[in-house]
Amino acid sequence: MSDVFSFDDYGRLLALVHNSLIAAALLGVVGGLVGVFVQMRDTQFAVHGISELSFAGAAGALLLGINVSLGSVLGSLLAGLLIGLLGVRARDRNSVIGVLMPFGLGLGVLFLALYDGRAANKFGLLTGQVVSVGTVQLGWMLTISAVVLAGLVLIWRPLTFVSADPEVAAARGLPGGLLSVVFTLLLALAVSMAVQVVGALLVLSLLVTPAAAAFRVTASTVLAPVLSVVFAVVSAVGGILVALGTSVPISPFVTTISFLIYLGCRVVARVRTRRGWGSRVAVEAAPSAVDNSSHMAVR
Repeated sequence: MSDVFSFDDYGRLLALVHNSLIAAALLGVVGGLVGVFVQMRDTQFAVHGISELSFAGAAGALLLGINVSLGSVLGSLLAGLLIGLLGVRARDRNSVIGVLMPFGLGLGVLFLALYDGRAANKFGLLTGQVVSVGTVQLGWMLTISAVVLAGLVLIWRPLTFVSADPEVAAARGLPGGLLSVVFTLLLALAVSMAVQVVGALLVLSLLVTPAAAAFRVTASTVLAPVLSVVFAVVSAVGGILVALGTSVPISPFVTTISFLIYLGCRVVARVRTRRGWGSRVAVEAAPSAVDNSSHMAVR
């Protein structure tokens, strides 16, 4: 174990990952908020599909010697646009994602095979790197975060309504198709951020698991996003802080912390249900319980 964990130079190393900690906190906020709608709209599969093309875009940029962040963003946006335009219905969306995933993964692997640079750069695109976030990359992430958060503020209330009750929302004239495309593009930007921090393979741990954990313990449309953000930030920042004292990539620690939080929320939900503190429906089917509040939000 001493070969894996060593905190002798922890203070010195901590000073080197200042940008990474900021990036992780940003990702936690963005991923936690986006994850709420991922849960409500049941689009977890889309997160993984977008990450594959984001990985391909980043690998292609690495091969061409251009900005990796730009490549990741372009790959994510392409995937998000295709999913949003071609996958209006759930069955169509899953088919599109199923087609994009192997294509993106295969393309990314090809680009990495052709790349003759440092092996750590290749590995980092898949599993993340603790000290990989430079000043330029942090600037990209700050910009992306601002765009995603501004977009969510603009569409939060109508998107909540459409996600909770699409038929009633359509009857009231809300543009469900347009909102779906806009959200998918915002999701794509969030995924591109996650790929740069935890790698393409494990983005679900920050864009799905925290929100899933939050919805296990609350049906509140206010408390669920707050808890989701807290869980995501703790997972991302905590993963870096633990990984810093090891020779292991960041991803295992981020995913482990996120998973433990989810298990803890399941235990809390079970205890509350057994003791009668909350109904099983409110705890275990929280995404569907936002219906009434979403009706209020649109008025």
